[in-house]
Amino acid sequence: MILSKNEICELLKLDPPLVEDMIDSEIQVQVNGCELTLDRIFAFVGRGTIAFDNSERALPECTELAFDDDGWIDLPAGSYKIISREVVHIPKDVIAIARPRSSLLRCGASVETAVWDSGYEGKSECLLLVGNVHGFRLKRGARIIQLLFMGLASETEGYCGVYQGYQG
Repeated sequence: MILSKNEICELLKLDPPLVEDMIDSEIQVQVNGCELTLDRIFAFVGRGTIAFDNSERALPECTELAFDDDGWIDLPAGSYKIISREVVHIPKDVIAIARPRSSLLRCGASVETAVWDSGYEGKSECLLLVGNVHGFRLKRGARIIQLLFMGLASETEGYCGVYQGYQG
């Protein structure tokens, strides 16, 4: 079941909280989730490699892109790696998935994400896809995705992969 705003607010009171370092929790906590904001953005400058065995995994090289003095960046059509400002602490009886905000879609852009596993702690890294051939203008701190939290029937062992504690 997807957690409600009331249930999310209760998890925000934990130590550590479900989501920390929000710009404004009154705005970011929604009736069905919590919005995450843009902190950093990168262009891919190399290719990645993934096989069944993680020993063959090679992440692509990326270059961080700079925002202008007013915090804006103009992006041509393409794909970008983005990192959220917020740090999440997913309890061992919860998982999360994210969806792009509808305003992003209406601008011709979207975000692809993976599942936030039970027990994961860290910042979120996502794929920003700019499909609008005219590009997309984005400001640091923009609310870009909404995390939906789902309760599990029981606690699990929790995530213990290489991205645990990721801080971007």
